Amino acid sequence: MKVVKFGGSSLASATRFKKVHDIVLEDTDRHYVVPSAPGKRNKEDTKVTDLLILAYSHHNKDDFEEIYDRIKERYNEIITELGLDISLEEDFKEIKEEIKKQNSFDYTISRGEYLNGKVLANYLGFDFIDAADVIYIDKHGRYDEKRTDAALTKALSEHDYAVIPGFYGQLNDESGRIKAFSRGGSDVTGSIVAKCA
Repeated sequence: MKVVKFGGSSLASATRFKKVHDIVLEDTDRHYVVPSAPGKRNKEDTKVTDLLILAYSHHNKDDFEEIYDRIKERYNEIITELGLDISLEEDFKEIKEEIKKQNSFDYTISRGEYLNGKVLANYLGFDFIDAADVIYIDKHGRYDEKRTDAALTKALSEHDYAVIPGFYGQLNDESGRIKAFSRGGSDVTGSIVAKCA
């Protein structure tokens, strides 16, 4: 059984999604996939995570809608070019509302991986497992090994093939809030998934 992780540049466009699709499906032992948020398509481009950070900091400014529309366009372009039967409109609406409320910076910056995970799962025909349901992180950004191992091992045993977004989990308290790892945290998620697979 293999766990594969793809960084943002590998999932920056529909063309790159197609390459990832072929890599994953050419080996039936590749059961679990951990994606990052879409990265740069070219030198002048902006990573989706950076757009989310910008949207968060501009939540009450005139250019917020323009910034947020750029995020939506990235995903809708990928979905359209891949010919997928999936809509993220409800997710877009919820994320926008949460950014406007300024409830959680960690929630905001994790949505790039979350949305990309949903798109990739649909494209691969894999199940989607939200990392917030199976990975627990303390207030310092370290994962709770005992609680995570139990939850993630159980979840993986129930899904032969699945996509688990990288970079975030649930804060290990009663709040249930999203907690992100530091930048590059999708690599950490990949290691955790491999441990529990």
